[in-house]
Amino acid sequence: MKKIIVPGKIVSNNPEGDILTNHYVEIEGNKITAIKPYSKEIVDGEVFFAPNLTMIPGFVQTHIHLCQTLFRGLADDLQLLDWLQLKIFPLENGHDKNSLRVSAQLGINELFLGGTTTLLDMGTLRYQEVIFEELISSGIRGYAGKCMIDENDLFPDLKNSTSDELQYTYELAKQFHNSTGGRVNYGFAPRFVLSCSEKLLRETKEMMKDFPGTIFHTHSSENKSEIEEVRKRHNKENIIYFNSINCLDDHAVLAHCIHVNEDEIGLLKKTKTRVAHCPSSNLKLASGIARIPELLKKGVHVSIGADGAPCNNNLSAFVEMRLAALIQKPIYGASVMDAKTVFRLATIEGAKALHLEEKIGSIEVGKLADIVLLDLNNPLLPLNDNDDSIYSSIVYAADANVVSDVMVDGKWVVRNKSSLIYENESLLSNGKAELQKLLKRIN
Repeated sequence: MKKIIVPGKIVSNNPEGDILTNHYVEIEGNKITAIKPYSKEIVDGEVFFAPNLTMIPGFVQTHIHLCQTLFRGLADDLQLLDWLQLKIFPLENGHDKNSLRVSAQLGINELFLGGTTTLLDMGTLRYQEVIFEELISSGIRGYAGKCMIDENDLFPDLKNSTSDELQYTYELAKQFHNSTGGRVNYGFAPRFVLSCSEKLLRETKEMMKDFPGTIFHTHSSENKSEIEEVRKRHNKENIIYFNSINCLDDHAVLAHCIHVNEDEIGLLKKTKTRVAHCPSSNLKLASGIARIPELLKKGVHVSIGADGAPCNNNLSAFVEMRLAALIQKPIYGASVMDAKTVFRLATIEGAKALHLEEKIGSIEVGKLADIVLLDLNNPLLPLNDNDDSIYSSIVYAADANVVSDVMVDGKWVVRNKSSLIYENESLLSNGKAELQKLLKRIN
Protein backbone atom coordinates (compact mmCIF):
# COMPACT_ATOMS: atom_id res chain seq x y z
CA MET A 1 0.00 0.00 0.00
CA LYS A 2 1.19 3.51 -0.77
CA LYS A 3 2.10 5.77 2.10
CA ILE A 4 1.01 9.41 1.90
CA ILE A 5 2.72 11.83 4.30
CA VAL A 6 1.29 15.34 4.58
CA PRO A 7 3.64 17.49 6.70
CA GLY A 8 3.40 21.17 7.48
CA LYS A 9 6.58 21.85 5.52
CA ILE A 10 9.07 19.90 3.44
CA VAL A 11 12.73 20.94 3.54
CA SER A 12 13.53 19.23 0.27
CA ASN A 13 17.29 19.84 0.18
CA ASN A 14 17.02 19.61 -3.59
CA PRO A 15 19.44 21.60 -5.79
CA GLU A 16 17.05 24.56 -5.77
CA GLY A 17 16.72 24.46 -1.99
CA ASP A 18 12.92 24.33 -2.16
CA ILE A 19 10.92 24.47 1.05
CA LEU A 20 7.40 23.33 0.27
CA THR A 21 4.14 23.96 2.10
CA ASN A 22 0.77 22.31 1.46
CA HIS A 23 2.43 19.41 -0.34
CA TYR A 24 2.38 15.68 0.23
CA VAL A 25 5.00 12.99 -0.28
CA GLU A 26 3.89 9.69 -1.78
CA ILE A 27 5.94 6.58 -1.01
CA GLU A 28 5.56 3.24 -2.73
CA GLY A 29 7.77 0.44 -1.52
CA ASN A 30 11.01 2.09 -0.48
CA LYS A 31 10.95 5.04 -2.90
CA ILE A 32 9.44 8.49 -3.12
CA THR A 33 7.08 8.33 -6.09
CA ALA A 34 5.45 11.77 -5.98
CA ILE A 35 5.69 15.18 -4.32
CA LYS A 36 2.63 17.24 -5.18
CA PRO A 37 0.32 19.94 -3.87
CA TYR A 38 -2.08 18.40 -1.40
CA SER A 39 -5.82 18.12 -1.84
CA LYS A 40 -8.25 15.67 -0.27
CA GLU A 41 -9.00 14.14 -3.66
CA ILE A 42 -5.52 12.65 -3.99
CA VAL A 43 -5.85 10.34 -0.99
CA ASP A 44 -5.05 6.80 -2.10
CA GLY A 45 -3.21 4.78 0.49
CA GLU A 46 -2.16 4.97 4.11
CA VAL A 47 -2.27 8.66 4.99
CA PHE A 48 -0.20 10.26 7.74
CA PHE A 49 -1.30 13.82 8.44
CA ALA A 50 1.36 15.84 10.21
CA PRO A 51 0.42 19.52 9.83
CA ASN A 52 2.59 20.53 12.81
CA LEU A 53 5.69 18.67 11.67
CA THR A 54 8.53 19.56 9.29
CA MET A 55 9.90 16.91 6.96
CA ILE A 56 13.64 16.70 6.30
CA PRO A 57 15.89 14.07 4.75
CA GLY A 58 17.49 11.74 7.27
CA PHE A 59 20.87 12.72 8.66
CA VAL A 60 23.96 10.97 7.31
CA GLN A 61 26.83 10.53 9.80
CA THR A 62 30.13 9.58 8.19
CA HIS A 63 32.17 8.58 11.23
CA ILE A 64 30.72 6.44 14.05
CA HIS A 65 32.04 3.77 16.47
CA LEU A 66 29.09 1.56 17.41
CA CYS A 67 31.34 -0.76 19.39
CA GLN A 68 32.09 2.09 21.82
CA THR A 69 28.54 3.09 22.79
CA LEU A 70 28.72 0.87 25.86
CA PHE A 71 31.74 2.86 27.09
CA ARG A 72 30.06 6.25 27.38
CA GLY A 73 31.43 8.12 30.40
CA LEU A 74 34.33 5.70 30.96
CA ALA A 75 37.06 7.65 29.16
CA ASP A 76 36.61 11.32 29.96
CA ASP A 77 39.19 14.11 30.13
CA LEU A 78 42.05 12.46 28.26
CA GLN A 79 43.88 13.34 25.05
CA LEU A 80 43.74 10.90 22.15
CA LEU A 81 46.70 8.56 22.64
CA ASP A 82 46.18 8.29 26.42
CA TRP A 83 42.45 7.83 25.79
CA LEU A 84 43.22 4.91 23.47
CA GLN A 85 45.96 3.33 25.56
CA LEU A 86 44.45 3.64 29.02
CA LYS A 87 40.74 3.25 28.30
CA ILE A 88 39.43 2.52 24.80
CA PHE A 89 41.78 -0.21 23.59
CA PRO A 90 41.41 -2.24 26.84
CA LEU A 91 37.62 -1.81 26.70
CA GLU A 92 37.37 -2.79 23.03
CA ASN A 93 39.63 -5.76 23.73
CA GLY A 94 37.19 -6.87 26.42
CA HIS A 95 34.20 -7.21 24.10
CA ASP A 96 32.53 -10.54 23.55
CA LYS A 97 29.64 -11.10 21.15
CA ASN A 98 26.98 -10.22 23.73
CA SER A 99 28.53 -6.95 24.87
CA LEU A 100 29.26 -5.94 21.29
CA ARG A 101 25.68 -6.65 20.25
CA VAL A 102 24.13 -4.49 22.94
CA SER A 103 26.67 -1.72 22.26
CA ALA A 104 25.63 -1.69 18.60
CA GLN A 105 21.97 -1.75 19.56
CA LEU A 106 22.39 1.18 21.94
CA GLY A 107 24.15 3.17 19.24
CA ILE A 108 21.68 2.45 16.47
CA ASN A 109 18.76 3.21 18.77
CA GLU A 110 20.28 6.56 19.70
CA LEU A 111 20.98 7.40 16.06
CA PHE A 112 17.41 6.57 15.01
CA LEU A 113 15.86 8.61 17.82
CA GLY A 114 18.06 11.54 16.77
CA GLY A 115 17.06 11.37 13.11
CA THR A 116 20.16 9.69 11.68
CA THR A 117 19.23 7.18 8.99
CA THR A 118 22.64 6.42 7.44
CA LEU A 119 26.04 5.85 9.03
CA LEU A 120 29.63 4.96 8.26
CA ASP A 121 30.88 2.81 11.14
CA MET A 122 34.50 2.01 12.04
CA GLY A 123 33.69 -1.45 13.40
CA THR A 124 35.72 -3.53 15.82
CA LEU A 125 38.68 -5.92 15.77
CA ARG A 126 36.73 -9.07 16.66
CA TYR A 127 33.18 -10.32 16.13
CA GLN A 128 32.47 -7.77 13.38
CA GLU A 129 29.71 -10.02 12.04
CA VAL A 130 27.66 -9.07 15.11
CA ILE A 131 27.63 -5.40 14.06
CA PHE A 132 26.55 -6.37 10.56
CA GLU A 133 23.74 -8.50 11.97
CA GLU A 134 22.46 -5.53 13.94
CA LEU A 135 22.72 -3.16 10.97
CA ILE A 136 20.72 -5.59 8.87
CA SER A 137 18.05 -6.40 11.46
CA SER A 138 17.58 -2.80 12.66
CA GLY A 139 16.82 -1.36 9.23
CA ILE A 140 19.46 1.38 9.32
CA ARG A 141 21.36 2.25 6.14
CA GLY A 142 25.10 2.42 6.00
CA TYR A 143 28.62 1.20 5.54
CA ALA A 144 30.64 -0.70 8.13
CA GLY A 145 33.75 -2.81 8.26
CA LYS A 146 36.01 -4.70 10.57
CA CYS A 147 38.44 -2.36 12.37
CA MET A 148 41.84 -3.49 11.10
CA ILE A 149 44.84 -3.47 13.47
CA ASP A 150 48.08 -5.39 12.89
CA GLU A 151 50.40 -3.10 14.89
CA ASN A 152 49.64 -1.71 18.35
CA ASP A 153 52.43 -0.31 20.51
CA LEU A 154 49.82 1.37 22.72
CA PHE A 155 48.04 -1.89 23.64
CA PRO A 156 49.64 -4.99 22.10
CA ASP A 157 46.80 -7.35 23.04
CA LEU A 158 44.48 -5.60 20.58
CA LYS A 159 45.81 -6.68 17.20
CA ASN A 160 45.98 -9.62 14.80
CA SER A 161 48.53 -10.73 12.25
CA THR A 162 48.51 -8.93 8.92
CA SER A 163 47.46 -12.07 7.06
CA ASP A 164 44.63 -12.80 9.49
CA GLU A 165 43.37 -9.23 9.27
CA LEU A 166 43.31 -9.31 5.48
CA GLN A 167 41.69 -12.75 5.29
CA TYR A 168 38.97 -11.98 7.86
CA THR A 169 38.24 -8.67 6.18
CA TYR A 170 37.94 -10.27 2.74
CA GLU A 171 35.54 -12.91 4.05
CA LEU A 172 33.37 -10.29 5.75
CA ALA A 173 33.25 -8.15 2.61
CA LYS A 174 32.18 -11.16 0.55
CA GLN A 175 29.43 -11.93 3.03
CA PHE A 176 28.06 -8.47 3.77
CA HIS A 177 28.86 -6.03 0.97
CA ASN A 178 25.74 -4.93 -0.89
CA SER A 179 23.49 -6.93 1.43
CA THR A 180 19.80 -6.33 2.10
CA GLY A 181 19.27 -4.91 -1.36
CA GLY A 182 22.19 -2.52 -1.03
CA ARG A 183 21.07 -0.96 2.26
CA VAL A 184 24.14 -2.31 4.08
CA ASN A 185 27.57 -2.13 2.45
CA TYR A 186 31.19 -2.75 3.33
CA GLY A 187 33.59 -0.05 4.41
CA PHE A 188 37.20 -1.19 4.75
CA ALA A 189 38.39 0.25 8.07
CA PRO A 190 42.11 0.23 8.93
CA ARG A 191 42.20 2.06 12.29
CA PHE A 192 44.93 4.65 11.63
CA VAL A 193 48.53 4.79 10.48
CA LEU A 194 49.94 3.99 13.94
CA SER A 195 48.02 0.71 14.14
CA CYS A 196 48.50 -0.46 10.55
CA SER A 197 51.50 -1.75 8.66
CA GLU A 198 52.13 -0.41 5.19
CA LYS A 199 51.44 -3.90 3.82
CA LEU A 200 48.02 -3.91 5.49
CA LEU A 201 47.10 -0.48 4.10
CA ARG A 202 48.30 -1.23 0.58
CA GLU A 203 46.66 -4.64 0.36
CA THR A 204 43.42 -3.36 1.86
CA LYS A 205 43.18 -0.73 -0.87
CA GLU A 206 44.03 -3.34 -3.50
CA MET A 207 41.39 -5.68 -2.07
CA MET A 208 38.70 -3.07 -2.63
CA LYS A 209 38.94 -3.67 -6.37
CA ASP A 210 37.08 -6.95 -5.82
CA PHE A 211 34.18 -5.10 -4.20
CA PRO A 212 32.96 -2.16 -6.32
CA GLY A 213 31.28 0.60 -4.35
CA THR A 214 33.12 0.01 -1.09
CA ILE A 215 34.62 2.77 1.08
CA PHE A 216 38.12 3.15 2.59
CA HIS A 217 37.51 4.56 6.08
CA THR A 218 40.23 5.57 8.54
CA HIS A 219 41.44 8.27 10.95
CA SER A 220 43.97 10.89 9.96
CA SER A 221 45.74 13.93 11.41
CA GLU A 222 43.64 14.05 14.55
CA ASN A 223 46.26 14.68 17.22
CA LYS A 224 49.67 16.39 17.24
CA SER A 225 51.36 13.49 19.04
CA GLU A 226 49.87 11.12 16.48
CA ILE A 227 51.28 12.98 13.50
CA GLU A 228 54.67 13.40 15.19
CA GLU A 229 54.86 9.63 15.49
CA VAL A 230 53.79 9.23 11.86
CA ARG A 231 56.66 11.54 10.86
CA LYS A 232 59.12 9.44 12.89
CA ARG A 233 57.98 6.22 11.27
CA HIS A 234 57.52 7.35 7.68
CA ASN A 235 59.25 10.72 7.38
CA LYS A 236 56.06 12.16 5.94
CA GLU A 237 52.94 14.02 7.00
CA ASN A 238 49.95 11.77 7.57
CA ILE A 239 47.97 12.55 4.44
CA ILE A 240 51.11 12.71 2.29
CA TYR A 241 51.94 9.21 3.54
CA PHE A 242 48.47 7.92 2.64
CA ASN A 243 48.87 9.38 -0.82
CA SER A 244 52.32 7.84 -1.26
CA ILE A 245 50.82 4.36 -0.85
CA ASN A 246 47.83 5.10 -3.10
CA CYS A 247 45.15 5.15 -0.39
CA LEU A 248 43.56 8.47 -1.36
CA ASP A 249 40.73 8.77 -3.87
CA ASP A 250 37.05 9.64 -3.99
CA HIS A 251 36.16 6.42 -2.14
CA ALA A 252 38.33 7.31 0.87
CA VAL A 253 36.80 8.95 3.97
CA LEU A 254 39.31 10.34 6.47
CA ALA A 255 37.98 11.21 9.91
CA HIS A 256 39.17 14.48 11.52
CA CYS A 257 41.98 16.01 9.39
CA ILE A 258 42.67 18.72 11.96
CA HIS A 259 46.43 19.19 11.66
CA VAL A 260 47.01 19.43 7.92
CA ASN A 261 49.29 21.67 5.89
CA GLU A 262 48.65 23.34 2.54
CA ASP A 263 50.19 20.48 0.57
CA GLU A 264 47.89 18.02 2.32
CA ILE A 265 44.83 20.17 1.65
CA GLY A 266 45.88 20.23 -2.00
CA LEU A 267 46.10 16.44 -2.02
CA LEU A 268 42.66 16.09 -0.44
CA LYS A 269 41.23 18.25 -3.20
CA LYS A 270 43.21 16.65 -6.03
CA THR A 271 42.32 13.10 -5.02
CA LYS A 272 38.72 14.00 -4.11
CA THR A 273 39.21 12.39 -0.71
CA ARG A 274 36.35 12.95 1.72
CA VAL A 275 36.78 14.44 5.20
CA ALA A 276 34.50 13.49 8.10
CA HIS A 277 34.34 16.39 10.55
CA CYS A 278 33.70 15.44 14.20
CA PRO A 279 33.69 18.69 16.20
CA SER A 280 32.57 17.32 19.59
CA SER A 281 35.23 14.64 19.64
CA ASN A 282 37.89 17.07 18.44
CA LEU A 283 37.09 19.42 21.31
CA LYS A 284 36.64 16.81 24.05
CA LEU A 285 39.93 15.05 23.29
CA ALA A 286 41.65 18.46 23.05
CA SER A 287 42.72 17.55 19.53
CA GLY A 288 41.96 20.94 17.98
CA ILE A 289 39.63 22.64 15.53
CA ALA A 290 39.68 21.47 11.93
CA ARG A 291 39.99 24.25 9.34
CA ILE A 292 36.66 23.39 7.76
CA PRO A 293 35.90 26.79 6.17
CA GLU A 294 39.27 26.66 4.41
CA LEU A 295 38.72 23.08 3.27
CA LEU A 296 35.32 23.96 1.86
CA LYS A 297 36.61 27.10 0.16
CA LYS A 298 39.37 25.10 -1.53
CA GLY A 299 36.96 22.46 -2.77
CA VAL A 300 37.55 19.65 -0.29
CA HIS A 301 34.48 17.55 0.39
CA VAL A 302 33.34 17.63 4.05
CA SER A 303 30.59 15.79 5.92
CA ILE A 304 29.81 15.27 9.61
CA GLY A 305 30.00 12.48 12.18
CA ALA A 306 29.62 12.18 15.94
CA ASP A 307 32.53 9.71 16.34
CA GLY A 308 32.03 7.49 19.41
CA ALA A 309 30.08 7.86 22.64
CA PRO A 310 33.19 7.92 24.92
CA CYS A 311 34.65 10.98 23.19
CA ASN A 312 31.49 13.01 22.63
CA ASN A 313 29.43 11.79 24.73
CA ASN A 314 26.42 11.37 22.46
CA LEU A 315 25.65 10.52 18.85
CA SER A 316 23.43 13.49 17.97
CA ALA A 317 23.64 15.10 14.55
CA PHE A 318 22.10 18.22 16.13
CA VAL A 319 25.02 18.63 18.54
CA GLU A 320 27.53 18.16 15.74
CA MET A 321 25.79 20.66 13.45
CA ARG A 322 25.61 23.34 16.14
CA LEU A 323 29.25 22.93 17.12
CA ALA A 324 30.42 22.70 13.50
CA ALA A 325 28.91 26.12 12.96
CA LEU A 326 29.83 27.84 16.21
CA ILE A 327 33.46 26.86 16.75
CA GLN A 328 34.56 28.41 13.44
CA LYS A 329 32.99 31.82 13.90
CA PRO A 330 35.53 33.30 16.35
CA ILE A 331 38.28 32.24 13.93
CA TYR A 332 36.83 33.02 10.49
CA GLY A 333 33.99 35.46 11.21
CA ALA A 334 30.32 35.30 12.08
CA SER A 335 29.11 34.66 8.53
CA VAL A 336 31.00 31.39 7.95
CA MET A 337 29.37 27.98 8.39
CA ASP A 338 25.84 29.36 8.13
CA ALA A 339 22.98 27.10 9.18
CA LYS A 340 21.97 26.01 5.69
CA THR A 341 25.54 25.07 4.78
CA VAL A 342 25.94 23.01 7.93
CA PHE A 343 22.56 21.31 7.44
CA ARG A 344 23.73 20.21 3.99
CA LEU A 345 26.96 18.81 5.46
CA ALA A 346 24.82 16.58 7.69
CA THR A 347 22.55 15.41 4.87
CA ILE A 348 23.31 15.58 1.16
CA GLU A 349 27.07 16.06 1.61
CA GLY A 350 27.15 12.97 3.82
CA ALA A 351 25.33 11.12 1.06
CA LYS A 352 27.92 12.33 -1.45
CA ALA A 353 30.74 11.11 0.78
CA LEU A 354 29.31 7.61 0.49
CA HIS A 355 28.38 7.97 -3.21
CA LEU A 356 24.71 7.70 -2.26
CA GLU A 357 23.62 11.17 -3.41
CA GLU A 358 21.46 9.68 -6.18
CA LYS A 359 19.58 7.68 -3.56
CA ILE A 360 19.41 9.69 -0.33
CA GLY A 361 20.22 13.09 1.20
CA SER A 362 17.26 15.02 -0.19
CA ILE A 363 13.51 14.60 -0.62
CA GLU A 364 13.02 14.15 -4.35
CA VAL A 365 11.00 11.86 -6.57
CA GLY A 366 12.90 8.67 -7.29
CA LYS A 367 15.00 8.79 -4.16
CA LEU A 368 14.77 6.30 -1.33
CA ALA A 369 12.36 7.15 1.46
CA ASP A 370 14.78 8.03 4.27
CA ILE A 371 12.71 10.71 5.98
CA VAL A 372 12.59 12.46 9.35
CA LEU A 373 9.71 14.49 10.79
CA LEU A 374 10.60 17.23 13.27
CA ASP A 375 8.36 19.02 15.74
CA LEU A 376 9.66 22.57 15.55
CA ASN A 377 6.61 24.02 17.33
CA ASN A 378 8.32 24.61 20.62
CA PRO A 379 8.66 27.78 22.71
CA LEU A 380 12.38 27.04 23.04
CA LEU A 381 12.81 27.32 19.26
CA PRO A 382 12.41 30.40 17.02
CA LEU A 383 8.76 31.43 16.91
CA ASN A 384 9.09 32.84 13.41
CA ASP A 385 8.19 29.92 11.13
CA ASN A 386 9.13 31.42 7.77
CA ASP A 387 11.43 29.52 5.43
CA ASP A 388 14.55 31.44 6.42
CA SER A 389 14.23 30.43 10.07
CA ILE A 390 13.89 26.67 9.50
CA TYR A 391 17.61 26.05 9.08
CA SER A 392 18.33 28.25 12.08
CA SER A 393 15.85 26.28 14.17
CA ILE A 394 17.36 22.95 13.16
CA VAL A 395 21.06 23.83 13.43
CA TYR A 396 21.28 26.42 16.18
CA ALA A 397 18.34 25.72 18.49
CA ALA A 398 16.99 22.18 18.11
CA ASP A 399 18.16 18.93 19.65
CA ALA A 400 17.24 15.28 19.25
CA ASN A 401 14.06 15.82 21.27
CA VAL A 402 12.41 17.48 18.25
CA VAL A 403 12.57 14.22 16.27
CA SER A 404 9.04 12.82 16.07
CA ASP A 405 9.09 10.16 13.36
CA VAL A 406 11.80 8.45 11.32
CA MET A 407 11.53 6.32 8.19
CA VAL A 408 14.33 4.35 6.50
CA ASP A 409 13.88 2.63 3.16
CA GLY A 410 10.14 3.29 3.29
CA LYS A 411 9.69 1.68 6.73
CA TRP A 412 8.96 3.48 9.98
CA VAL A 413 11.61 2.93 12.65
CA VAL A 414 10.47 5.69 15.03
CA ARG A 415 6.88 6.83 15.59
CA ASN A 416 5.77 9.50 18.02
CA LYS A 417 9.31 9.71 19.47
CA SER A 418 9.37 5.99 20.29
CA SER A 419 11.52 3.34 18.65
CA LEU A 420 9.72 0.59 16.76
CA ILE A 421 12.94 -1.44 16.67
CA TYR A 422 14.27 -1.51 20.23
CA GLU A 423 12.70 -1.42 23.68
CA ASN A 424 14.46 1.12 25.85
CA GLU A 425 14.13 -0.65 29.21
CA SER A 426 15.53 -3.89 27.81
CA LEU A 427 18.40 -2.02 26.16
CA LEU A 428 19.20 -0.28 29.43
CA SER A 429 19.15 -3.41 31.57
CA ASN A 430 21.06 -5.49 29.02
CA GLY A 431 23.60 -2.74 28.53
CA LYS A 432 24.27 -2.38 32.25
CA ALA A 433 24.60 -6.14 32.70
CA GLU A 434 26.96 -6.62 29.74
CA LEU A 435 29.09 -3.64 30.74
CA GLN A 436 29.63 -5.07 34.22
CA LYS A 437 30.64 -8.43 32.72
CA LEU A 438 33.05 -6.68 30.36
CA LEU A 439 34.63 -4.65 33.15
CA LYS A 440 35.19 -7.87 35.13
CA ARG A 441 36.84 -9.46 32.10
CA ILE A 442 39.41 -6.66 31.77
CA ASN A 443 40.17 -6.16 35.46
